[in-house]
Amino acid sequence: MQASDNRRKITVGAFILLGLAIFVIGVFTLGSQKKAFVKSFSVSVVFNDIQGLKTGNNVWFSGVKIGTIKKIQFYGTSQVQVFLNIEEEAHKYIHKNAAASISSDGLIGNKIIVITGGTPKFPFVEDGDQLQVNTTLSTDDIMKTFQVNNKNLVDVTADFKLLARGLVEGKGTAGALLADEKIANDFKAIVSNLKSTTASANKMAAELDVFSKTLNTKGGLTDKLLTDTAVFAKLQASVDELKKTAGSAAMLTENLNKASSKLNQTDNAVGVLLNDQKTAEQVKMIMKNMETSSQKLDENLEALQSNFLLRGFFKKKAKAEAEAAKKNP
Repeated sequence: MQASDNRRKITVGAFILLGLAIFVIGVFTLGSQKKAFVKSFSVSVVFNDIQGLKTGNNVWFSGVKIGTIKKIQFYGTSQVQVFLNIEEEAHKYIHKNAAASISSDGLIGNKIIVITGGTPKFPFVEDGDQLQVNTTLSTDDIMKTFQVNNKNLVDVTADFKLLARGLVEGKGTAGALLADEKIANDFKAIVSNLKSTTASANKMAAELDVFSKTLNTKGGLTDKLLTDTAVFAKLQASVDELKKTAGSAAMLTENLNKASSKLNQTDNAVGVLLNDQKTAEQVKMIMKNMETSSQKLDENLEALQSNFLLRGFFKKKAKAEAEAAKKNP
């Protein structure tokens, strides 16, 4: 009886020891997973929306788990402050300008916090520091964007459906081109005319190219004008002479204009004779008197030749003129 009790006590003690061993192993195992027995420091982040974060969720840095969420509390009016336990080993990689963002462990996994290390020009983060927030699109935002894109895609598909129906029914310009044979034939004719016009333009361009090449023929007039300095100098001299001639003609025309304008004025002798009737009458009278005087002078000379006192003088003069004419027939 006593031996049976001792055996029972030994069995119970063994089970108790085994349970304690399992408990200790479990505590250390969970502690190692939660980094409970690793030296760490604490930092915090203030989010506008923690998107379902919970105490105990993991903290990642460059794809490596470096800590857990220690505490979550409200901050200010509507923000949330999250305290993080970070392993001391990660301290030398996280700088004061590091930023934290909320992400997911997989597409539909638990929420996690992801920390970016910052830049080396800033000092390392210290215990109790507050990290800045890296605003990125959350899964919900991505899903909202997908919903908007799906709606837009449905709208675009509906528009294409209406467009296709209009094309089949011959509505609009494109539909008319597809459904109306006459319009299609007219369009073909326009394209054909355009091809003919293009061909004509190409032919004209080719002819212009040939003509330009003939202008550059060695020894031609155009070639001499462009390359022979002597011909160009002569041409330039001719142009200068033409300019001079034109200038002289212009001056002559101007002088003639001035002279003709003088004929219409009475401040010169010719203008007076042409425009003043009284003066013209006086000139006519003078010419008439001169004619009468000349006639009377001729009569007086005849009378003098008949005078016996001068008859000998005129006879001698007539004889001398006759001898001179014989010597110089």
